Amino acid sequence: MNLRELTTIRVGGAAAEFFAPQTREQLIETARSVWATGDDWIALGGGSNLVVADEGVPGTVIHVVTRGIERLPGENLVLRVQAGESWDGLVAAAVEQGWAGIEALSGIPGSCGAAPIQNIGAYGQELSSTLVSIEFLDYLSGDFLRLPAAELGLGYRCSALKGGRAGIVISIDLELSQNADALSDPIDHAQLATALGVSVGDRLPVAQVRSAVLALRGAKGMLLDPADPDSASAGSFFTNPIVSLEFARSLPLDVPRWPVKNDSSTAANPRVTPLESYDPGRLSPTAVTVPGGMKLSAAWLIEHSGVARGFRLPGSRAAISSKHSLAIVNTGDATAAQVAELARYIQTRVLGAYGVVLQPEPVLVGVHV
Repeated sequence: MNLRELTTIRVGGAAAEFFAPQTREQLIETARSVWATGDDWIALGGGSNLVVADEGVPGTVIHVVTRGIERLPGENLVLRVQAGESWDGLVAAAVEQGWAGIEALSGIPGSCGAAPIQNIGAYGQELSSTLVSIEFLDYLSGDFLRLPAAELGLGYRCSALKGGRAGIVISIDLELSQNADALSDPIDHAQLATALGVSVGDRLPVAQVRSAVLALRGAKGMLLDPADPDSASAGSFFTNPIVSLEFARSLPLDVPRWPVKNDSSTAANPRVTPLESYDPGRLSPTAVTVPGGMKLSAAWLIEHSGVARGFRLPGSRAAISSKHSLAIVNTGDATAAQVAELARYIQTRVLGAYGVVLQPEPVLVGVHV
C-alpha cells in the first residue's frame, strides 16, 4: 500500500506490511500479533498530520478504521467514539444534536483516535476540555487500559502519547453539554467572535458557530477540498512557539505575543531549549516547563522572516500555501524530501531573524526536519 494515497499531503512511499482491521476486536488482535513479531510498526489514522518518507515504511502499518459512536448511560452526556471515526464527522453529528463542547473544532481533518495524541485545538477550544478518558492498547505490556485524561499529559499540541508512550488508541470518551437552545460554549477566540459579529464570551447556536469555523478554515485552505490546491497539506506545519518572558521582552515590539499559563509546553526558543540539545531528527519536540511563558505567532514569524505565501524553492513542488503561512502544500507530485527541505529552509530563516526554532507539528516518519 502506497501511503501517499492515505495522507492529506500526498507524499510517502509504500509500507512493507499493511493491515486495516475493521472491528475493535480485530484491531486489538492485529496489533498484538504485529507487536509479537518485534518488527517496526506505526498506527495510521486519517493521515492528516503525517509526513512519510519517500522510501516508505520498512515495517508494518496498522490502519485504524474502526467505526462507532454511542452515548453512554448516565446523567452526563458522554460519547464513546471508536478511533477510526472521522473527527469532523463526529463534530457534525454532535452539532446536529445541539450538543456543545467541540463545535469550534469543526473542519479539523483526521480520525478521533489521533485527536488526543495531538490534543487538537482551534478557535478557543481544545480536546482536553471535553476528553474524559481513552481506551488504550499499551505496546510495552500488551495490556488493554482505560486511561483518564488527567494521565495523558495534555498540553499545547502535545500529550504523553506523542511524547513517547507507545500503543494504539482504541476509543475516546468525550463529555459534551446540552441546553434547550442548543447554544455553544462561550466564544473564546477573537477572530471567531469577529466573524460571528459578537463579543468574546458570547454564546450562539452550535450550528452557527460550526458554519463560521468552516468558513474561516476554508479561507485558509484548511479544509479537505479536492478543488482547492492549498488543501493538499498536513495542516499547520509548525506549532506556535512558547518562549520565556525574558526572551519575549528581547523581541521587537511588533512581534505578536500572548501570555500563557504555567504549562508543560513546547519551548522552541534556543534560550529555553539549548541548541546543543535540539535534535532535528526527533519525531516530537522535547516538552519543557515554561513558567508564565509567552506564545508567539509562527505564521507571523515566517512571513516577517522573508518567506511569503506561495513561496517555493527552485525546482520544488512543495510550497507555502497561498492562503496560510503555516501550511506546506503539495502543488503536484511533490516528494517528502522537498517538503522537508522547505521546512528546514523556513526554520533557518526564522532562527536567523528572531532566534526562535520552529518545531514541526506533524508526525514525521523517516523525514528529518
